[in-house]
Parts: sequence; C-alpha cells; structure tokens
Amino acid sequence: MALAETFQQIVDSLPDDWTDLEFDLRIEDESRYRSAAVYLVTCNAQPYSRYDWHWRVLVAHRFGHAAAVPAVHAALKLLDNAGIAGEMAVREVRSGRVEVTQMWGRPESARQEFRRLRAQ
Repeated sequence: MALAETFQQIVDSLPDDWTDLEFDLRIEDESRYRSAAVYLVTCNAQPYSRYDWHWRVLVAHRFGHAAAVPAVHAALKLLDNAGIAGEMAVREVRSGRVEVTQMWGRPESARQEFRRLRAQ
C-alpha cells in the first residue's frame, strides 16, 4: 500500500479530538535515502542516527509545533510518486489537549468558550 494512503487511513481512524501524532518511517531501499530526505524536508521529518527506523515525523491536528496533516500527506505522496517504498509505525497519539493562549483580563465565560471551541 502507498505511504500517503496508509497515512490517510491512520488519520481517518483517529478520534476527532486527537492533537498530536508521532510515527516512524523507514524506506525499503536505503540507497534512495538522500532522495527521500529531500521530499521529507517539507514536513520536517527528523532523521534518526544509528537506529532501525530512518525518520520520526510529528503531526499536529489543529494546533501545535508540528507538521500539518496536508503537509505530511503531500510529502508522502511525493515519495510514492518517486517510487520510494517504505513502511510506517505509529509510536504515539495524544488527544484531548487544548491550545493555550493569553486570556488575561477576559471573563471566565470567554475562557470556557475558547476551550470548548478548540477541543472540537
């Protein structure tokens, strides 16, 4: 199965309140490592050194310091189009967290409404 398709299935299987997804990626042909790295730079894949897996990819759902779902999907689609096969392993999924923002001076009702909107 193609990497982009596998990634989309993983994302579709997550609950709606997921916030962070972390997965590892390994390509089958290590001679194409540099080519794959060029494509994966668009989603800020972090290379492993001296490890069985090649990259760690962090994905954010609605907020956070990680790559957006469309960016990761596009990078994996580039790998598929280049004929670079590989496999993925989900390492961690976090859910139920809400964005933190400065709320000084705002009433509690505004704070609760912000949390409710961001948790959807």
